[in-house]
Amino acid sequence: MTLQSTDFGTRVPAYLDRLAQALDRRLPPATEDPARLHEAMRYACDGGKRLRALLVYAAGEALAVPVDKLDAPACAVELIHAYSLVHDDLPAMDDDDLRRGRPTVHKAYDEAIGILVGDGLQTQAFSVLADEPSLGAAQRLRMVSILARASGSLGMVGGQAVDIASEGRRISLEELQSLHARKTGALILASLQMAAAAADAAPATEQALETYGRHIGLAFQIQDDVLDETASTETLGKTAGKDLAQHKSTYPSLLGLDGARERATRLFEEARTVVGALPGGAAPLCWLADFIEGRKN
Repeated sequence: MTLQSTDFGTRVPAYLDRLAQALDRRLPPATEDPARLHEAMRYACDGGKRLRALLVYAAGEALAVPVDKLDAPACAVELIHAYSLVHDDLPAMDDDDLRRGRPTVHKAYDEAIGILVGDGLQTQAFSVLADEPSLGAAQRLRMVSILARASGSLGMVGGQAVDIASEGRRISLEELQSLHARKTGALILASLQMAAAAADAAPATEQALETYGRHIGLAFQIQDDVLDETASTETLGKTAGKDLAQHKSTYPSLLGLDGARERATRLFEEARTVVGALPGGAAPLCWLADFIEGRKN
């Protein structure tokens, strides 16, 4: 793994600080009634790798978008992602006790609050986009449409439904790719599409970003499957071995561990190649591809 540029990496801490402040401004105060719900919403948004938000910032930087126009989509995609994790951990879903190295929301609070936290975060995401004054009306509408499709029954939620239905049976590689293109890949793709919307990008640029996003999304999920089998609970910050315990088809189960790793490596290389011709330069997105490829959790 060779880093293409360290420049974006030096700015990542500043982007993460900016995101934290932007989320703080856009989430209801923990003291505002209903205080327990708002406290739990903030708990759900605390921590994590922030990869989807960083994709917004990296793509926006590559397209020379003013950073103030990127805060709202970065926050919105993180709110949707946080909601999805809260609901994914519920007893009726994956029934997990640990997320990001600490108790899941329904364990730290209770199951009813866990359901309501997810509902609150999801709707807050669209409020953030609809109310953002730095974006034009057409840009806001486009972003709402992108995120709604990515997070709904044709995207993330649909992928989760197929994942549940697939437990305990072996599915084909094509079915697995389709499942994860929705469950994991849709929000990653939406992060890039919203940055393109902020830039009013040309169709060819949008296409390059979308291809990059599909490659990164699939590679990310293959990594997750590999890490679920090879990393510890302490390293992952969530329960290791869940896929095997729930008898799910995974990339390692279909391709073997070495085959899955090789597939992910090829996808990362293809992702870097496809953004090489972006008018603003590919360095931020190449750096982020390298960073994701090297992750341990």
